[in-house]
Amino acid sequence: MSQAAMTPAEFEQALRAKGALYHIHHPYHRAMYEGRATREQIQGWVANRFYYQVNIPLKDAAIMANCPDRETRREWIQRILDHDGVPGVATSGEEGGIEAWLRLAEAVGLDREQVLSQELVLPGVRFAVDAYVNFARRASWQEAASSSLTELFAPTIHQSRLDAWPQHYPWIDAAGYDYFRNRLSQARRDVEHGLRITLEHYRTREAQERMLNILQFKLDVLWSMLDAMSMAYELERPPYHTVTAECVWHRGIAL
Repeated sequence: MSQAAMTPAEFEQALRAKGALYHIHHPYHRAMYEGRATREQIQGWVANRFYYQVNIPLKDAAIMANCPDRETRREWIQRILDHDGVPGVATSGEEGGIEAWLRLAEAVGLDREQVLSQELVLPGVRFAVDAYVNFARRASWQEAASSSLTELFAPTIHQSRLDAWPQHYPWIDAAGYDYFRNRLSQARRDVEHGLRITLEHYRTREAQERMLNILQFKLDVLWSMLDAMSMAYELERPPYHTVTAECVWHRGIAL
């Protein structure tokens, strides 16, 4: 006999409980906000996370492409503008999260063009992010939209950076923190929309359990990205380290 569906309140609580597995608890992330990360480790994180940032609009565009509901598309498109920026606007806060992330990269001492080239992106990070974008393309729009609910936990992680990084890493230019400040309000707004879609769509216990597994998949993506960075920048075991010190891995060519 199948289990009864969770009430909306119970389902939301089950979703929020997944926060115990959010990447804020990964040792790499703990080292960053506890002040134990090296300059190279922070730079490595910023350079690799950029690949996630530039793929967020692709993920959101895939969701919109699969969504037949006009009102949902009209609300969801704001996420693309948040990251790509508002056309014709160059003021702070409107140029988009990708530009804000590039300023963060410069603030931690990275070369803007090198970050844009994505040559520093580790294969493990690239594979994890690509898996997420491909999921969004193939899944139903509701499932892909709901996978974004790791944003439930995002304000906490952004605030931890704003609180800890200026104290521990005075060498980082404070102008680089705009991305985190902007996402505090944006993530909360996005959560309201994503949570509304999720609570309305998943009504049976089977569907709710599937959604929890989808959310776990997204958590796996974020955790795996940090695993790859830990190997490269903490354990000093980047890809192919046993045969070469060169960055020989592929650069994201179409395969």
